[in-house]
Amino acid sequence: MTAEETRLAEARDRRKHWKRWGPYLSERAWGTVREDYSEHGTAWDYFPHDHARSRAYRWNEDGLAGVCDRHQILCFAVALWNRRDPILKERLFGLTGQEGNHGEDVKELYYYLDSTPTHSYMKYLYKYPQAEFPYAKLSEENRRRGRAGREYELLDTGVFDGDRYFDVFVEYAKADVEDLCIRIEVANRGPEPAEIDVLPTLWFRNTWSWNGDQRRPSVRAGAGATVQVDHRNEGRRYLHCEGAPELLFTDNDTNVARLFGGKNGGYVKDGINEYVVQDRAEAVNPDRIGTKCAARYSLTVGSGETAVVRLRLTRDAGADVEEVDRVVADRKRETDDFYRTVIPGHLSEDGAAVMRQALAGMLWSKQYYHYVVRDWLSGDNRQPPPPEQRRAGRNAEWTHLHNADVLSMPDKWEYPWFAAWDLAFHCIPLAIVDSDFAKEQIALLLREWYMHPNGQIPAYEWAFGDVNPPVLAWAAWRVYKIEQKRHGQGDRKFLKRVFHKLMLNFTWWVNRKDAEGRNVFQGGFLGLDNIGVFDRSAPLPGGGHLEQSDGTSWMAMYCLNMLSIALELACEDDSYEDVASKFWEHFVHIASAMNTLGLWDEEDGFYYDVLHRPGKDEIRLKIRSMVGLIPLFAVESFAPELLAKFPAFTRRLEWFIDHRPDITAAVACMRTPGVAGRRFFSIVDPEKLRRIVRRLLDEAEFLSPHGIRALSRAHREQPYMLQADGMSYAVNYEPAESSSALFGGNSNWRGPVWFPVNYLLIESLQKFHHYLGDSFTVEFPTGSGKQLTLAAVATELSRRLSSIFLRDGDGRRPAFGASTRLQRDPHFRDHLLFHEYFDGDDGSGVGASHQTGWTGLVAKLLQQSGE
Repeated sequence: MTAEETRLAEARDRRKHWKRWGPYLSERAWGTVREDYSEHGTAWDYFPHDHARSRAYRWNEDGLAGVCDRHQILCFAVALWNRRDPILKERLFGLTGQEGNHGEDVKELYYYLDSTPTHSYMKYLYKYPQAEFPYAKLSEENRRRGRAGREYELLDTGVFDGDRYFDVFVEYAKADVEDLCIRIEVANRGPEPAEIDVLPTLWFRNTWSWNGDQRRPSVRAGAGATVQVDHRNEGRRYLHCEGAPELLFTDNDTNVARLFGGKNGGYVKDGINEYVVQDRAEAVNPDRIGTKCAARYSLTVGSGETAVVRLRLTRDAGADVEEVDRVVADRKRETDDFYRTVIPGHLSEDGAAVMRQALAGMLWSKQYYHYVVRDWLSGDNRQPPPPEQRRAGRNAEWTHLHNADVLSMPDKWEYPWFAAWDLAFHCIPLAIVDSDFAKEQIALLLREWYMHPNGQIPAYEWAFGDVNPPVLAWAAWRVYKIEQKRHGQGDRKFLKRVFHKLMLNFTWWVNRKDAEGRNVFQGGFLGLDNIGVFDRSAPLPGGGHLEQSDGTSWMAMYCLNMLSIALELACEDDSYEDVASKFWEHFVHIASAMNTLGLWDEEDGFYYDVLHRPGKDEIRLKIRSMVGLIPLFAVESFAPELLAKFPAFTRRLEWFIDHRPDITAAVACMRTPGVAGRRFFSIVDPEKLRRIVRRLLDEAEFLSPHGIRALSRAHREQPYMLQADGMSYAVNYEPAESSSALFGGNSNWRGPVWFPVNYLLIESLQKFHHYLGDSFTVEFPTGSGKQLTLAAVATELSRRLSSIFLRDGDGRRPAFGASTRLQRDPHFRDHLLFHEYFDGDDGSGVGASHQTGWTGLVAKLLQQSGE
């Protein structure tokens, strides 16, 4: 085993807590629901970026390139000052949902370069302009452009022209569980010497201002350049600083005077900022004690040169800072050793680098997430009570929810809160490197302090009661299989644990989201944001309900996922055989409903949503979108040797086929053996499959050079129009950012390429091939005359998705779009951003720039299909 694999084993067995420290610090805690105590739930306005440096957070902390312990008691991050900015650069800046012309958006350049699963080694890059950071310009120009214009980014401001910026590399390496070596390297990319203040900052999360506990932890000056850290439960630590920096101390308390016109009771959160930027000596504590401190290094870095700052956070009072470089080098070498066991040897150097950075982004995107809804609703003893409106407002029905865990975030700035279906996809690439963490994440969302007592899984912070696609069963099964393949055995105990909780959630879906009991489901939002003509979670025009092709298909897929898990568990406990029969039968009913109750359009050869309104004709919403492709996800085939293990299940299967032709006639044939005698379970029979795939692989519709679009390109020339109750609705193909304001407008499903649904499409085509075999071929692309098997189509789609990040023959990466600097500059071209989605025509990155969460699936695609 490599050194990192040994650490993972020690952590798994609880012999050494290697994961106690990690990148669990958020990159944005301001503007979140947790910190919002406003009257009308206006989170962005209640706690804006301008307050963040001065106002103590209630629930979580944030910082630049930061780390903390897994309970976020003590935090460490880097602050910077270029001698020109009006504030210290302590956290990443971005626009709020109202300021951005396409919703919230971070306006910084930063990269997750490397990490191991135990965070024994991590590397982060922040690009800091030497000119004044253009805060106002970014806000004003994006506001001016409106939804019709593209987003105005930091590179567009010209602040990087002439290469006048610093590359700030931050590395962390663990000498032991509680011994963190820190190396900060500042490279001046500019043409002349430049000054910069580097302020490594250590502070305690404020736990004393809310409910009357006056016992404060402390950071105080020790001997030489050492800071002594004391906490009543955590004991003593030391921050050893290289050289002789100026040590500055204040408290992590709100600056009431600045924000609210009151009187401060002591030193405050922004005291170090005021001391450094405003030269206010009285802003820091002359006694050199507090709950927040920084070591100020004032550097002048020559053109093309670098300066290095070294620190060590440890329990050892005599630890040597001079060992930092050696520890960093050792951990870096061990990281290389570990990834050689993970990244296939057949990948090119560029492909291996893409896969490793994708996994680094996944691992850096962990965050300590703290939110106790009951306390948030009722308020704190030492604070003004929240407005009464909130008791009937956002998340009021989720009083059981008690979150204080390390979770995989979609994006630690734009989405610094868990999202249920995002997290399911995160677990697939995470399982490649740390299946234990992936399993923990799935199990966590199903625990009683997350899952609602009625069985619903919380969707995301802004509205836990919204509905995400039910993909946790799929994720659990996939993680199980990945671990089984990598380690030779799967964790059936894990499968059993989650299976019973998933049964509760499945029952919630059946009881709550099948309005008429016809096995046709109305999930609502389902994570696809603005894909429809209107908000599918809101009351529909003219009343009624929406029978959803995607919601119904997700439930059919859910049945097959649960069936697969039940059969696996039945291998050692035959009581699960009966449950397997239940899920198979439920699948057949749903699949039959999909094909007989109006969702299938025989003329178009496609599935659509259907709008039902009281006393009026139903309307088939003929938008060719991902909604009509999701029925392909509900497919599975089973080998005869597996079914032979379960004669009772197979007997019931045959009986049902014989005696219920009224139901099975509308479903793909389950009796005819396929390749190697496999039995087939699918909503879509081979003929429907051909018709859907004809559109799927048409370059004038769904097929792009970089994967499958979420909306058919045909809607560019032929927008879908709906007239209902005097209102007009339209859906146009929009390959990049959306002009629709639904869900804030920062997530566009009207044309771009999204990795999660593409990944499921690839997997589904592989499953169809397992049954249909090489004799079943389709045109790829449609109209080309070139025939491919479904397996070959899946591989080609996988490679198109991977190509978004890989250098092409001209050395360009499609994800970087038209930016010459990103494409050609040696200090930019190999640092990747894993965007939320990608332009449906040219593959350029769009949406949240660091949503490695599910876009990190590219690591799995590279592993299984290469380049």
